Amino acid sequence: MKNIGSLDRIIRLAGAAAIAIAYATGLVSGTLAIVLGVVALVLLATSLTSTCPAYLPFGISTRPKGR
Repeated sequence: MKNIGSLDRIIRLAGAAAIAIAYATGLVSGTLAIVLGVVALVLLATSLTSTCPAYLPFGISTRPKGR
């Protein structure tokens, strides 16, 4: 069940991109880089699938009604 709207997807993609840029430019390293890398992967995966498992138990949806 898709529960992520367009703006939510854009924000998640921007977050993943910001983390990737921070890593590529050397702003983060070590354990922090690993943790942020996992966060970036989760943001990217949820954005691409338009589904956030954390939203499901609470019935949250950022998709417009009727879609």
